[in-house]
Amino acid sequence: MTTIRPELLRDWPAVHAVHAAAFPTDAEARLVDCLRANGRAEISLVADANGQIVGHILFSPVTIGGQAVAGALGLAPVAVIPSCQRQGIGGELIRAGLAACRDVGCGLVVLLGHPEYYPRFGFQRASQFGLTNEYGADEAFMVLELRHGAIPAGGGLVQYAAEFAEFA
Repeated sequence: MTTIRPELLRDWPAVHAVHAAAFPTDAEARLVDCLRANGRAEISLVADANGQIVGHILFSPVTIGGQAVAGALGLAPVAVIPSCQRQGIGGELIRAGLAACRDVGCGLVVLLGHPEYYPRFGFQRASQFGLTNEYGADEAFMVLELRHGAIPAGGGLVQYAAEFAEFA
């Protein structure tokens, strides 16, 4: 049985290991460590399967048009260890993460991800709302408005925390 719960201090080494196992390099694992160390891990959840951490999701602040926007978060990264992939754990993490975002009053969430996967959670192409990103992605850059009117009317350039540039 898998439980989605907030990350605890004792989970940090296991979370690092999840990202290192799920991605080709340990860049995402180091990114999570760096975001956490710099106080930018707004929402951090783990998938706990009988005491073993098998997945993780993190949300951190983003800016829009060079301005901090209250309640604007970026979903990145999300990972599940390879032996537990394709079992719905990633989807559980995303749903629980979005619920946690709503609970804290988050207005919107952006992400760079597979355009065939994330629309099932309500994400839409961000360019439809005038939102661009620093990576030049279009179809893969998506937004989910959690609170009506949270997306700035004029759109703007969305930028992730500075730590992302260190691991790009």
